Amino acid sequence: MRPPLLCLTLLCFITLQTLSTTTANDTPIIGILSQEVNPRHRTPNSVSYIAASYVKYVESAGARVIPVMMNQTEEEYKSLFNSINGLLLPGGGVSIVSSSYARVSKIFYDLAIEAYKKGDYFPIWGTCLGFEQLSYLTAHEVLLVKTNTSRVSLPLNFTNEANGSRMFKDFPVDVMQALAKENLTENSHRWSISMEAYNTNDNLKKFYKVLSTNTDGKIEFISTWEAYDYPIYGVQWHPEKNPFEWTRPHYAHSSNAVKASFYFANFFVNEARKNLHSFESEEAARKLLIYHHCPTYTGDKRSFEQIYFFKDVNFY
Repeated sequence: MRPPLLCLTLLCFITLQTLSTTTANDTPIIGILSQEVNPRHRTPNSVSYIAASYVKYVESAGARVIPVMMNQTEEEYKSLFNSINGLLLPGGGVSIVSSSYARVSKIFYDLAIEAYKKGDYFPIWGTCLGFEQLSYLTAHEVLLVKTNTSRVSLPLNFTNEANGSRMFKDFPVDVMQALAKENLTENSHRWSISMEAYNTNDNLKKFYKVLSTNTDGKIEFISTWEAYDYPIYGVQWHPEKNPFEWTRPHYAHSSNAVKASFYFANFFVNEARKNLHSFESEEAARKLLIYHHCPTYTGDKRSFEQIYFFKDVNFY
């Protein structure tokens, strides 16, 4: 006797749930994209850099980090894409059109889109400059407008879309309330994606769900979004600064500020746990980990407490 359709459906659901649990990746490795050092400060030993706070941020949620170097071949990046479990595009100050940062971002963005269509879940997270880079990669044009949003921490103005979003669905009520009421999200950007630009660009509107906005008093801009169909996320502000940066008085270090930051880190790393890419061996992975590099203390000269500097030799 054949089982009823409902029983078959439940059996399939239980089987899928079991498979997803047993195949979860508990050792995720996330790539963090490096970017060009300002030419005024460049030396033979510091061609590109990653602020150490991004590394600590990812590690705090249980992932390891591999620096994604500049000036590699597309084939080398494809090989790395097929080995790591997610990519973080950090904040910074380079061109979203013509820099090496822009070039490498596009390669990984295109690979992630194509992979998702084949059932391969590869998350990308963009912070500040990374958020702006994602806007350019999706819109295919620069839509940034100048805003008075440098050196200020703000609460998030959540949209209705935040309810039930992938990003916020598991955030506790008290964290959501703190994010909405307290100055917890640090903004260090001079350019933003305004709601006006978003509403008049079909590519952005179809691709991203706006989860929060902010205003500089004149212009309403997007502060948090996630893609409707892809595991691609962006914040115009800096969740990594609250626990790990101390050089500016407006950085929020309250218990709520730090707690909120870790929920964002945990969300992104959990997204990476859904990806089953792997290196051919643990030894191959270990050769590329950030642990082979030493951060330099820069808190007395720059906004970052520590920075990893790279020569950008062929690494993969």
